[in-house]
Amino acid sequence: MNVLFVTLDQFRADCLSAAGHLVVKTPNLDALAARGVRFARHFSQAAPCAPGRASLYTGTYQMNHRVVGNGSALSDGFDNIARAGQRAGYAPVLFGYTDQGIDPKVASGPEDPWLDTYEGVLPGFTVGVHLDERQSAWVEHLRALGYEVASGLEALASESSRPANLSLASFMTTKALEWLEHHSGEWFVHLSYLRPHPPYAAAGDYASMYDPAFSPAPHPVGEGLHPLHEIALTLPGIAAPTDPEAMAALQAQYFGMITEVDAQFGRVLDALDERGDLDDTIVIVSSDHGEQLGDQGLLEKLGFFESSYAIPCIISDPRHPEAHGTVVEHFTENVDVFPTLLELLDLEPSTQADGQSLVPFLTAGEPRAWRTAAHWEWDWRYLLVGEHREGGPINAALETYNVAVLRTETHAYAHFGDGDFRCFDLAADPSWATTTNDPAVILPLAQEMLTWRSTHLGGDYTGFLLGAERQGRWPRDLFSS
Repeated sequence: MNVLFVTLDQFRADCLSAAGHLVVKTPNLDALAARGVRFARHFSQAAPCAPGRASLYTGTYQMNHRVVGNGSALSDGFDNIARAGQRAGYAPVLFGYTDQGIDPKVASGPEDPWLDTYEGVLPGFTVGVHLDERQSAWVEHLRALGYEVASGLEALASESSRPANLSLASFMTTKALEWLEHHSGEWFVHLSYLRPHPPYAAAGDYASMYDPAFSPAPHPVGEGLHPLHEIALTLPGIAAPTDPEAMAALQAQYFGMITEVDAQFGRVLDALDERGDLDDTIVIVSSDHGEQLGDQGLLEKLGFFESSYAIPCIISDPRHPEAHGTVVEHFTENVDVFPTLLELLDLEPSTQADGQSLVPFLTAGEPRAWRTAAHWEWDWRYLLVGEHREGGPINAALETYNVAVLRTETHAYAHFGDGDFRCFDLAADPSWATTTNDPAVILPLAQEMLTWRSTHLGGDYTGFLLGAERQGRWPRDLFSS
């Protein structure tokens, strides 16, 4: 079997036509869902990119991997999807980026250039094309075609002015397909698309595909604002446009970016079909986090609201056609992807994973027990660490700049590192605009969160004892490199 692992950056869960979105069209992702399983209530575990991807790649919650921002190092001691691919006999290849900072312990020295960037390559991957925020290979391609672009950011912001076949997503797809043309045997490819990540500028004709007049109204700001939310509403680039027409225009660009990257993904599916590989390929599609898109008056991905963490997840395993077209309504999480891949590749379960394998759903079965809530975390010390380094006032330890969220069927409980909390009544108001202070509601949720944290604390070797009885009881991944 081949493995195609796809991430679509900053992709909201509701922006699939298969999920019932009234505006945006995603025919190729819909087609994959029809030949696989779509997880309708799937969540990222952290934001922004590096923390979210650390959870996805290692199957661990942020409280365990401790990648708290873009620039936090991922410990080399963690197993991950690429290393798992190696153990299964593949040579995993990356097209795009993984945004995982190098562990200083394995750096070549203090001058190692990987210490100067958070956009390192996840250990275990070889690189087909590395497209970090500079997008150097793509920029050089555009310049060779006569386009004057000074940087990757400028090239992204001006995508609407060029034909869609010159987009970043198109460039990466072409490079991946060229690689496949020259590869024989089984393969493991990670396509890490940037879009629909901002700048909010869709490529070519996709920029005018959607009429802003049909953009749905974002969720309102709500009541009982936390101070963090109040601050965010004042920040340029984070606060959403207050003019409804400007907000609708921004949404239309986001929808265009989604349909464009869907089209590029469709090129991959068509190529696999033509090669005869589609029926021999496990396909996994997810995202690193969501996008506020005006909800609660915010843009980007931050804080504790669901829009920043609810994401799509589709998995297609051609060996189990009996499950194709299934829609799973259980709460599932990105930490489930790593243990799922291990089982799909017939590898031993991981001792580090906080998630659970999704394979029972892929085989039209039901797991014996499943979680009754979704969980995510956000740590914002990376936004303030410069202030502290410069000797600014310290009114709280950096360790308090975090929030953990427990989202059940009816409520969402957000607990902050300084002891503050907010509880949202989602049964009464699914827009996250209504809070409750009812102790009869809050206490069980706080207890459930405490139980979740205590049962998922980093294990390392806590489950094993040294001595004669250890023989044959140590999972193989403890000794993998």
